[in-house]
Amino acid sequence: MDEPIPVTRTVDHGTAKLMPDVDRKRAWLLTVDAAPQSYVDLDEPTHLEFEYARRLGHVLDTVVEPGRPLDVLHLGGGALTLPRYVAATRPGSRQDVVEADLGLLDLVREHLPVPEDAGITLHGADARGWLESAAPASADIVIADVFGGARVPAHLTSTAYARAAVRVLREDGVYLANLADAAPFAFLRSQLATFATVFEELSLIAEPGVLRGRRFGNAVLVASHRPLDTAVLARRTAADAFPARVESGAALREFIGSAAPVRDEDAVPSPEPPGGAFSIG
Repeated sequence: MDEPIPVTRTVDHGTAKLMPDVDRKRAWLLTVDAAPQSYVDLDEPTHLEFEYARRLGHVLDTVVEPGRPLDVLHLGGGALTLPRYVAATRPGSRQDVVEADLGLLDLVREHLPVPEDAGITLHGADARGWLESAAPASADIVIADVFGGARVPAHLTSTAYARAAVRVLREDGVYLANLADAAPFAFLRSQLATFATVFEELSLIAEPGVLRGRRFGNAVLVASHRPLDTAVLARRTAADAFPARVESGAALREFIGSAAPVRDEDAVPSPEPPGGAFSIG
């Protein structure tokens, strides 16, 4: 039997590598410039390897009743881990994936294709540009998982970007974002303050050690106009193989503190992770 072999290719924004997992027959790790981007198991699309992906999965499982098809807009494609997850757990969903790196899209199409009937459509475009031109109230869920290198691009951090995102969502829609920071959390606090200008309800999911300032790490932002069942979400994330904590309400307002919303003219990318060994997308 032929063993899968690694694939290396120069893409628009760096050097991408697909590396097979020796422990899972058709599973692959995608890196770009050595930064882990995605992990996907073609035989088991509900397997979410990265901690942040599992937390996004918990939110997707709990925002509406299980199995209901959703219209989902993914900003950032990677190896299409979450689109595959939604297609498997909510058959009949319609999903658009917006990825600025056309070379990366071609690599994934060639080596990690999705089934033609999966309801997943890929688009080569900038995330903010797509939001600003998309039809209003056209998505149930928007998931932002966009990194340039290992940093969230500056133009995806401002109040103008947040307004573009909320415009695309339906009234009961939910915005999710994979963010990254470390103490004193200047970037993360500013992002919470920014999205508080357009959403009524905010939650934050992160590993307790990250929230205590012990290490750099991912945090999942959850934003909506309607209250979500954070108690159910908290139980699921706490019981996960990678336990996390859900912050909302008064505790989250205290965390935000005096942080100010970000304007386009003041926007900066998220901080560079120390050492480079960090799962981002």
